[in-house]
Amino acid sequence: MAGPDDLKEQPRSRSWIERWDPEDETFWAQTGARIARRNLIFSILSEHIGFSVWSLWSVMVLFMGPEYGIDPAGKFFLVSMATLVGAFARVPYTFAVAVFGGRNWTIVSASMLLVPSVAAFVVMEPGTSYSTLMVCAALTGVGGGNFASSMTNINSFYPLRKKGWALGLNAGGGNIGVPVIQLVALAVIGASGGPRVLLGIYIPLIVVATVLSALFMDNLATVKNDTGAAKEAVRDGHTWIMAFLYIGTFGSFIGYSFAFGLVLQTQFGRTPLQAASITFIGPLLGSLIRPVGGKLADRFGGARITLWNFAAMALATAVVTLASVAKSLPLFTAAFILVFVLSGLGNGSTYKMIPGIFQAKAESRGLTGEAAAAYGRRLSGASMGLIGAVGALGGLGINLAFRQSFQTAGTGTGAFVTFLVFYALCFAVTWSVYLRRSAARSGAVSTTETKPQLSYAEV
Repeated sequence: MAGPDDLKEQPRSRSWIERWDPEDETFWAQTGARIARRNLIFSILSEHIGFSVWSLWSVMVLFMGPEYGIDPAGKFFLVSMATLVGAFARVPYTFAVAVFGGRNWTIVSASMLLVPSVAAFVVMEPGTSYSTLMVCAALTGVGGGNFASSMTNINSFYPLRKKGWALGLNAGGGNIGVPVIQLVALAVIGASGGPRVLLGIYIPLIVVATVLSALFMDNLATVKNDTGAAKEAVRDGHTWIMAFLYIGTFGSFIGYSFAFGLVLQTQFGRTPLQAASITFIGPLLGSLIRPVGGKLADRFGGARITLWNFAAMALATAVVTLASVAKSLPLFTAAFILVFVLSGLGNGSTYKMIPGIFQAKAESRGLTGEAAAAYGRRLSGASMGLIGAVGALGGLGINLAFRQSFQTAGTGTGAFVTFLVFYALCFAVTWSVYLRRSAARSGAVSTTETKPQLSYAEV
């Protein structure tokens, strides 16, 4: 068992930590918490900028007036490309942490954000071909990959009892990059500035995030890619179930974040300034509440919070659908923002479920203590990238659904009905797999007399 003297912060030129045991409460109190907190802070900063760049084209399309010659369906397809590439980037980014080190990969991934930002700075003007704009939008997908590497890295720093709050804070701080760039865009549009002004603000911030990551983050030598764990995670049904549920939470958050402004412009005839003045509110509240979802999951169980969250999302979406039919902008806006808030809450609770599920599975196999915790870390770390990637594809589905709905009916109502049905299905899956009495029993394990049983209902 590692003690506080077993771990020394390495010289900043090296930044490798050779031993790390966050489950040891003495080590955590004396040494681990401070180091983990520092890495969390700068992980959040880098991921925050990554999300801003990933969602760049959700605000770029607001600058595209008639002179660009792109209809609403074309704009929805632009933001869909960013979502698509970001989803697939999450898989290799997950494994890059173990190959290069968390600090080292954060430096690389942050600096890569310069590529799509500089490219957009060069091409963003009327007359640029649609294919060129598509390529630039696709490049912003590297910002979506930052989430996977950041979450995998921070997951390794924190003990199981702290993961809900830490992962929620890390993800929420990253998610808030979406409303922040929308707020900055609102200020730029309000000041009659162009898209290059917005990019001129973000390019220096990318450099700052890269430098700070190099100065203040660490690599954990104990984190290694486990091919066996990756294969086991892919074969495990819980990985795919959680990926499905994450489509409903994070897929909703990122999909709506990219589409909200376009829906307001297309369906309700809002000007770019009017749309931008509302667009940021939903992603902002959804980002801020994500750590609360993780905290509630730590206390009451992620499955329980996730279940009732999906029920609330379905109800709020029903109100959005009614407002869409009635063409009531105030009701539509209020209900849509509520869906954002609930998606953020569900993001925190579903991600908290992942390590708990695999620890419960370890205990069902007779493992206890550190052996069960180690198994949970292996499988949850291996599964997170895949779950995050599939979840992000939900954002692609949302934008394509809106594109089809507006193309065929001139309104988003059909898309909202589809989303409502999906949330109802997520509710049913959560209850059936993780909360139904027989499912809860299947996760219970025999343990020592001093340790209570852990079931899937408690994850």
